[in-house]
Amino acid sequence: MKKILLTLFLSAVFIPKIIAQKSDTIAAYYDNIEKSMKYESGKIHLTEGDGTLNIPKGFKFLNAEQTQSVLTNLWGNPEDKSVLGALVPDGKGVTHSNSWMFIITYQGDGYVKDDDADDIDYDDLLKTMKEDTQVTNEERKKGGYPEVQLVGWASKPYYDSNLKVLHWAKELKFGKDEVNTLNYDLRVLGRKGMYNISAVANMGELAEVKGSIPGIVKSVEFNDGNKYLDFDADTDTVAAWTIGGLVAGKVLAKVGFFAILAKFGKIIVVSLIAGFAAVKKFLFGKKDQVVTRPVEEETALLEENNSTEE
Repeated sequence: MKKILLTLFLSAVFIPKIIAQKSDTIAAYYDNIEKSMKYESGKIHLTEGDGTLNIPKGFKFLNAEQTQSVLTNLWGNPEDKSVLGALVPDGKGVTHSNSWMFIITYQGDGYVKDDDADDIDYDDLLKTMKEDTQVTNEERKKGGYPEVQLVGWASKPYYDSNLKVLHWAKELKFGKDEVNTLNYDLRVLGRKGMYNISAVANMGELAEVKGSIPGIVKSVEFNDGNKYLDFDADTDTVAAWTIGGLVAGKVLAKVGFFAILAKFGKIIVVSLIAGFAAVKKFLFGKKDQVVTRPVEEETALLEENNSTEE
C-alpha cells in the first residue's frame, strides 16, 4: 500500500514536469519547422496555366514543395502533386494551432461554360453533394483516411460574371473531430482551364477567411491570350462540366482526388501522444524491466493505432 501511495505521490509531483519538458521539446521542434519555411512576396509566375499570382496584402506565398509537405506531413492529407503553392496569412505560421491557408492548383481540362450560373438551385445541389460524399467515403477508408460528412453551406455559391470567378464554402466534419472544418473554394476561369484556390481552415476562422475573399478573388489572373474572354470556339476545348459541376466537385472526383482537404490538428495529436509516451515510460519502464522504445517510435505507433481506430 505504501508503495502504491508513494508511486501516486511521485506521479503527481514529477509527471507534470516531464510532460512540460516534452511539450517544450515538441514546441521547439515545430518552431524550427516554421523557421525553415521560405515565404515569398510580390508577383509569382504560376508554373501551370500561364497565370500570375499577385500576392495580396496580408498574405505570403509558400511554394509547391513546402505546401505539399505541410498538407501531408503536418495536416495529414492525401498527397496531391497538382499543388502549385499556398497563400498563408501574415502573422500566422503553418505549425500554429490557429493556422490556415489557401491552396492553389490548376485544372487544364478546357473552357468552362457559365450559362447555367443563374439557374442552379444550390439547396438541391447540396443534397446531391451529400450523397456523393458518402460514396467517396468508401475510397477514403480504403486509403486510411477518416470519413467526412458534408454538414452544409458555410457560404452559398456565388458567381462573379465580370471577374469570371466562382466561390463558395462548405462546412465539413472529419471522423470524430470535435471541431468542424471549413473549405472555402474559389475557381478562377480561363480559356483552357481554371485555377482552384481552396482555403483549409476550421469553422472558427470563417469570418477571417471570408473577409479575405475580396483580395483573394483578384490575386490570380490568366496572362493575355489565356483569359476567359480569349476563348476560341473553333480551336479550344470545352470542358465536360459547367458551373454546377464545379461546385459539386465533379471535376476533382473525375481525376481521382478526394476533393476535400482538412487541417486535422495532427500537430496537437502528436504532442499529446509524445506526452503520454513520456508518462508511460516513467510509470512502467522500470517495473517491466524491458527496453522502452524511443519516443519517436512509440509516437508513430500510437498515432498509427489512433488512425486505425478512426
